[in-house]
Formats: sequence, C-alpha cells, structure tokens
Amino acid sequence: MAKGDVETYQQDGQWKNRPEGNERASSTHDGKADAQARGREMAADRGVEHVIKKQDGTIGEKNTYPRSRDPRDIEG
Repeated sequence: MAKGDVETYQQDGQWKNRPEGNERASSTHDGKADAQARGREMAADRGVEHVIKKQDGTIGEKNTYPRSRDPRDIEG
C-alpha cells in the first residue's frame, strides 16, 4: 500500500480501519459493512486508495479515490 492508503481489516473479532503508517486503528466496528463504509469515507477525504481485506487477511478489493486517479482503464 502507498503511504496514507486506508486499510479495512479484521482483527480480534472486530473490523478496523487504519491509514498506512499508523500503528493503531483509527476506527473499530462490529461488522464489516460499517467498517467498509467508514474506510471509504476516510479514503475519499484523503484522496487515497481503500484496501479492503477479507477475514483471512488477503486483499479482497481495492478502490481509488477520487476515481479519476485509478490507474486502470476499466469500469468497476
């Protein structure tokens, strides 16, 4: 992840958001959907990529904000 990107991940039964470079989570949530929504807001506010991990720790999804910065020329 690039410096400042926001990561949504599961740890100790909770879903968390952490900007790259931070040691601690910035927000903690009981459900993945809530954590994803907050992570999306954080990434959009910062203009960075949002990396959403699966429960097993592998990357499930990446979204770039603003969308115009997305290096890939495909929809989705």
